[in-house]
Amino acid sequence: MVNQMKRTLLLATTFLISFVLSACGDENMQKSPAVEAEQISKTQPEGILKPQPNYDGTIAKPGAPFSVSYKVIGTPIVGSPVTVNLRVTSTLGSQPMRVRYRINDASAMMLHEAQPSEIEMAPAANENFVTQQVTVVPQREGRSYLNVSAFFDTEEGTMSTVVAIPIQVGSGGRDLEENGEVQLDENGEAVRVLTPE
Repeated sequence: MVNQMKRTLLLATTFLISFVLSACGDENMQKSPAVEAEQISKTQPEGILKPQPNYDGTIAKPGAPFSVSYKVIGTPIVGSPVTVNLRVTSTLGSQPMRVRYRINDASAMMLHEAQPSEIEMAPAANENFVTQQVTVVPQREGRSYLNVSAFFDTEEGTMSTVVAIPIQVGSGGRDLEENGEVQLDENGEAVRVLTPE
C-alpha cells in the first residue's frame, strides 16, 4: 500500500515537473493553471488557494492531483434547493475524471433528488478543468459540508482528492445539547456532573 502510494506520488510529481519545465521553455507562454496554483500555494495557508475569478474559494491539498473552486449561488435557506458551482482543476491535463458528491450528515443537508451522486467528465481540448453545478437541500441552520471527490484511474492505481465545501445556512451554528450540570469540585474547579435521566 505504501509502495503504491509512493509510486502514485512519484508519477504525479514527474508529470508536474515535465509540465512545468515545458512551460518554462517559452518565455512568451502563459503560465499554466497548475504552475499558478503551485506558486499561489506557497504564499497561501495550506489547503486554501487564491480563489479562481467568480468563485468563493479554492481548496487544494499539497501534492494532490486536483483542486476544487466553488461558489454558492444565492442564500442557502432551510428546505430550499441551493446550487453550488464547481470548477475541478487537474494537475495532469485533460484526462477524463470522475467526480462524486456525498454528504455525511443527512439531517443537515441532502443532495437534491434530481442530482446524480457521481458523474464522469472530460475537460475540453487544451484545458485542464471541468465545471459542474451541484444542487443540495439544506435541512437545518448552521454550517454543513458537501464532500467532493475527484479521481481517475492510472496503471498504478487510483489518484484522487477529497475536499469539503462549506455551506452556511442562516447565521447560527448547530445547537449542542448539554448533558448534566456544571458544579464546583472540592478544589473550586468547574466539572460537569452527569445526572441520570
